[in-house]
Amino acid sequence: MPPYFLGVDVGGTKTHALIADEAGRAVGFGVGGSGNPHSETYEGMMRGAITPAVEGALASAKVSKARIAGAGYGIAGYDWPSERERTLRALDSLGLSAPREIVNDSVVGLLAGAEQGWGVAVVAGTGCNCRGWDVNRREGRVTGLSEFGEAAGGGQVVERALQAVAKAWSLRGPATQLTEAFVAKVGARDAGDLLEGLFVQKYHLDADAAPLVFKVAAEGDSEARAVLTWAGQELASLANGIIRQLNFEQLAFDVILVGSLWDGGPLLLDPMREAVRAVASGARFVRLAAPPVVGGVLLGMELGGLKPYGLRDRLISTTKELLNGNGQ
Repeated sequence: MPPYFLGVDVGGTKTHALIADEAGRAVGFGVGGSGNPHSETYEGMMRGAITPAVEGALASAKVSKARIAGAGYGIAGYDWPSERERTLRALDSLGLSAPREIVNDSVVGLLAGAEQGWGVAVVAGTGCNCRGWDVNRREGRVTGLSEFGEAAGGGQVVERALQAVAKAWSLRGPATQLTEAFVAKVGARDAGDLLEGLFVQKYHLDADAAPLVFKVAAEGDSEARAVLTWAGQELASLANGIIRQLNFEQLAFDVILVGSLWDGGPLLLDPMREAVRAVASGARFVRLAAPPVVGGVLLGMELGGLKPYGLRDRLISTTKELLNGNGQ
């Protein structure tokens, strides 16, 4: 009987599972909830995220667990070697006997986007992260933790913008249209009411407000533009660390841009690109267009003995067809 391959992308907001056949045709898809093991128990991650996604994909594909020949899992919050055994034990509850591998979720984004399966992935969504693989699968990484100074996702863009608003209100900095944008966003009376309301938790602004910063910057506000320049340079510093770890400085390689913050366009990308190319002029910047879970399937195919990168384009196109057919 022909084999099938499973990929799982476990995220901080949702989980996707995808099954494909040995020809690279996507045949099954499932969805689960958030699954970051830093914010919940491993049992909760399985129950609420991974198990329903995998079971849904198996049912969608009409494939039994015994026919899965390789499985690749990308897990948000899987950051340290000490977490490996606990994570693998949790996955035992799926009842799959196939070879498997677990990686940080930024790696499945890298595999989905990099044509040859290696390079650097820079994730910028609600938060940020960065990982890289060289051609021999040696890994480069950062901590992925804001408390260690790796903070340039949407949440931190909004925090930085609010600092500009506070400086303008106290006359420590120039006026900015960010003030009016945030006041209108939460329905505050004025800047003072906005800042007090945020402090006492009457009002709330989080990463969902990041598009406002991009909008105000596009309208020419210098303070909003400075925030995005800062974020681009911070994200570049993550990539540059990986580039140095993996000795990519003289190579041509893909930098895969993963996450919703890159939708903001050149105001973020241009300063990031400039700072990266100062270290590695051969860097090629690729906005991830494929669902990241595709990278999990490619990893599963490798574990099952295939050389999958000749199948990558077909896997991406059939995955998109499958998702469109499911209304995703």
